[in-house]
Amino acid sequence: MRRTVTAVSFLAAVEAQKAGNLKQEKNPDLSLSECDQNGGCTSSARSVTIDSNWRWTHKNGKPENCYTGNLWDKSICDTPDNCWSNCEIEGADEEYEQTYGIRAKGDALNLTFVTQGPYSRNVGSRVYLLDSDKEKYQIFKLKNREFSFTVDASQLPCGLNGALYFVSMDADGGKTRYDKQQAGAKYGTGYCDAQCPHDLKWINGMPNAEDWIPQPTDKNSGWGHYGTCCTELDMWEANAVSKAFTMHSCNVTEQTRCEGVACGDNAGHVTPEGHRFDGVCDKNGCDYATARFGMESFYGAGGTVDSNKPVTVVTQFVTVDGTDAGDLKEVRQFYVQDGKKIETPSVKLQGNTYDSISEDMCKDWAATTKDGTNFIEKGGMKSVQTALEKGMVLVMSLWDDHDANMLWLDSNYPVDSKDPTMYRGKCDSKSGVAKDVEEKNGKSSVVFSDLKTGPIGSTTAGGGGGSCTAKDQDPYASGKHVACCSGLAEKLGQWDQTGRWYYHCVAGETMVV
Repeated sequence: MRRTVTAVSFLAAVEAQKAGNLKQEKNPDLSLSECDQNGGCTSSARSVTIDSNWRWTHKNGKPENCYTGNLWDKSICDTPDNCWSNCEIEGADEEYEQTYGIRAKGDALNLTFVTQGPYSRNVGSRVYLLDSDKEKYQIFKLKNREFSFTVDASQLPCGLNGALYFVSMDADGGKTRYDKQQAGAKYGTGYCDAQCPHDLKWINGMPNAEDWIPQPTDKNSGWGHYGTCCTELDMWEANAVSKAFTMHSCNVTEQTRCEGVACGDNAGHVTPEGHRFDGVCDKNGCDYATARFGMESFYGAGGTVDSNKPVTVVTQFVTVDGTDAGDLKEVRQFYVQDGKKIETPSVKLQGNTYDSISEDMCKDWAATTKDGTNFIEKGGMKSVQTALEKGMVLVMSLWDDHDANMLWLDSNYPVDSKDPTMYRGKCDSKSGVAKDVEEKNGKSSVVFSDLKTGPIGSTTAGGGGGSCTAKDQDPYASGKHVACCSGLAEKLGQWDQTGRWYYHCVAGETMVV
């Protein structure tokens, strides 16, 4: 994943690491379901918070900017210490919907790409799921467990990315580890990912204003001297054209501020020399992207997984012995759409067949692409296991790409490559220019819903006690009633050659006798 931040140009499009009192924070509610091995799921109240990079940062107690457009106010922020002393980040209430284009209701979260608010034009968003106390992030320990969600990416054209992923952020947003970090998770602080982004205005509670460079194509963002790194597991990066499922390893085990070579930067932004494969994290990632495997019809409009319709995505973190204590063996993913379970198709790499992400699959994929991917060198599946055991934070975002036009997701990238493994989708190589996407596709949106976690096989049917019954299955097979999945109805009939009458979950009114 290559990720950049485009924040709002608000009365003050900025953030600080102390919380102000001009606006009380009201985090939008979003439910999370915990499932058990018997197929029962219990919904619990949770909420989301927007990343602090989008928040209004102003002088302490005053509605006066500390950062405007893509520049720090040097009269206030002449040094990092003075900037921290002078500025604070503000809460949000109606701004979630009116300014940031974030709508949450029940178990569904809708992110709109461009929102013209009362004072500003906001582009994209990134939110985190909070724990019930709203002072810490919800922490997911997913080894030997699964996570599922439903996503509607039908309104996302070339150049956009509706992403759901996990990162190794601190549960409290860094408040315990960093004295200067006073706002904390409630205000969306402490972000990190495997790209070691430099566009975070504050890192470890301090302004990232040193050597700040405004982005030439983004009037709201820039790059600071420091980056912030951690392990990143991408469950879903997609638009209506293409998708990817990727593991990124790091040789650090928690959110870590970087500088210089350790950040692994490409040449051009903060350094004239490229060090992409020399940093602490694997930037390319080990991805299971079906388009790169030549399976062009698996995902997309009218595909096996039809991007015109919502789809439930189930990711399973499987251990070698099926216990919580066992080592991580593989990360598997399947889909449920129109009540039908759709398995991830298998691929042959270096003479071996795979249908999940594993250590061996990643080795063979790197040997096939020869694109420099260093997932194994940066820790491989052991790094992923460590992150899962410590617990990770859930991120949901919608963004465009000022660096590579999202071509790494949905087109040929690098654009001049003749290698078939560099094909990522059918979008034109000239598509995805951020300025064009923002002007022409501002109303685009993505919906994430029905977040569930539990033991493997618990969050959907088709795997040992699901929360709904799949197409052509008996909703009473477990000895108790398990309702049909969305879009299906129970029908009584003779479904086999035994002559016995019983119920099946079917689509429409057709009954097979």
